[in-house]
Amino acid sequence: METPDLELIYVGDPMCSWCWGFAPAMEAVVKRYSFPVSIVVGGLRPGPAAELMDAEMKRYLAHHWHQVEETTGQGFDHEFFQRDGWTYDTELPCIATVTMRTLAPDAVHAFYAKLQRAFYASNVDITDVAVYPQLLEETPVDADLFIEEMQSSDMRKATYADFSRARSLGANGFPTLLLRDGLDHYMVARGYVPFDQLDGALTGWIESHHPTAADSLVVTI
Repeated sequence: METPDLELIYVGDPMCSWCWGFAPAMEAVVKRYSFPVSIVVGGLRPGPAAELMDAEMKRYLAHHWHQVEETTGQGFDHEFFQRDGWTYDTELPCIATVTMRTLAPDAVHAFYAKLQRAFYASNVDITDVAVYPQLLEETPVDADLFIEEMQSSDMRKATYADFSRARSLGANGFPTLLLRDGLDHYMVARGYVPFDQLDGALTGWIESHHPTAADSLVVTI
């Protein structure tokens, strides 16, 4: 039996609140399927698109955070909104994700989740290089090497290439989940979707398109 050439492509941003809400579903997805699940960073507010968190921005974000909490059950540290003069720039965490994907690809999902948890649940400023030595504890990379690479022009270029790829995949909002089957791409989810709904759609698709391989592609969890 020939193994299908399948890949799930998750497009998100470590500082996207709905991506944080989607984190438990994404963790379950990674465990559920035996084929690759890759991360592409989409770039929510990177670099030139960054925004100063003024009073209006705080109201906007707080509204979304409460929506995510109510819909997904994911917790937030609202002490975040006591910051003044802070700029919402997602570039560095996106570069950090791409750096981990480059240096230790097997660790990227756990590291991406760690960035989300630090930012949303622990009020850690992941836009600050100084917090990364601690974030890199218990990861399989050398912290000094990682931080050097993370600040390199090559990693920044690779990250902006991800942003372009996300747009080419039609991922104009986050989270987005796509299924690649050979050369074809199928949209699985735009925005937050609970795991049960997502799992039903994915397993149904696999059983329909690759019935003889379904048992080996879907893992009992």
